[in-house]
Amino acid sequence: MYASVRQYRVTDAGAIARRIDEEFLGIIREVPGFSAYYVVDGDDGSLVTVTLADDQAGVEDSANRAANWISENQDVADLIQGSPNVTNGEVRAQA
Repeated sequence: MYASVRQYRVTDAGAIARRIDEEFLGIIREVPGFSAYYVVDGDDGSLVTVTLADDQAGVEDSANRAANWISENQDVADLIQGSPNVTNGEVRAQA
């Protein structure tokens, strides 16, 4: 299993989370090997997303779809400050 963890600085986490729920989840569910996607509101101007997929290709595909979705939705992009901090890699332990 592979994971991608992205931490964003945002101006309105709730608005972004709603748009993800309404629009982006359907897109990411189509990724081959997709396992799970989580959105965590840090309640401090941070928003963290966690994507789980069967393999590295799934994580990379999900990252590309996220970047494309954000670039196609300028109103969402306007709520994000700068680039996210990204960690991608193989899951080494889980419970």
